[in-house]
Amino acid sequence: MEIHIEKDARQLSENLAAWLADYIQEVVAKKGQFTFVLSGGSTPKQLYSLLAESPYRESIPWEDVIFFWGDERAVPFEDSRNNAKMCYDELLDKVPVNQDNIFVMRTDIDPQDAAEEYDRILRKQFDGQEQTFDFVLLGMGDDGHTLSLFPGTEVVHEQDRWATSFFLPAQDMYRITLTAPVVNQSACVAFLAVGNGKAETLKHVLEGELNVDKYPSQIIQPLKGQLHWFIDEAAAALLTK
Repeated sequence: MEIHIEKDARQLSENLAAWLADYIQEVVAKKGQFTFVLSGGSTPKQLYSLLAESPYRESIPWEDVIFFWGDERAVPFEDSRNNAKMCYDELLDKVPVNQDNIFVMRTDIDPQDAAEEYDRILRKQFDGQEQTFDFVLLGMGDDGHTLSLFPGTEVVHEQDRWATSFFLPAQDMYRITLTAPVVNQSACVAFLAVGNGKAETLKHVLEGELNVDKYPSQIIQPLKGQLHWFIDEAAAALLTK
């Protein structure tokens, strides 16, 4: 695991954009494509905005990038809470992507049907491969959740399905999410966490005892891949190592 600490969210996003651009170019040069799992929420917006501008708009081979999502709220695409909509608004509508390479989690059908469809798409994409995604971008909530793996939910312990859905009473909505098994087979996973609201939880996740029911982010441990944490000084304030 590598921890990257920068002064603030802006500097962190700039450094992650540069690092990611190099990584995409390197993988595309080797494999001809790059599989990228996008994260929703507010934290990655600045990163996406930077990637959509020069020099990255021109230097990244966008037509060779295949996009997936880590999780989704089961709300219409037009809803401001929809993760795919945010990613389109901030990035995908602004760079020369191949529309056939974008795989959203559908919210126009039953959530369980959408999850099963996504599971099939992923297994077709990665059939016979030792690893799954080239890059998974994750966030961490103040409560330690990542993806739609929330504290105390059964989905944290899912072993077989690569994508699933469930009703989250606290939010009164269905969620569709990737599961730990498919993410932990990735070549590279990067968490992006900023702000002092994350500091106490981050200390428990990185330095505390393993308790995935309380801090689901701990269950993300790539088996044969890299794990990076990109955090700002505020989020890192309580770390001792």
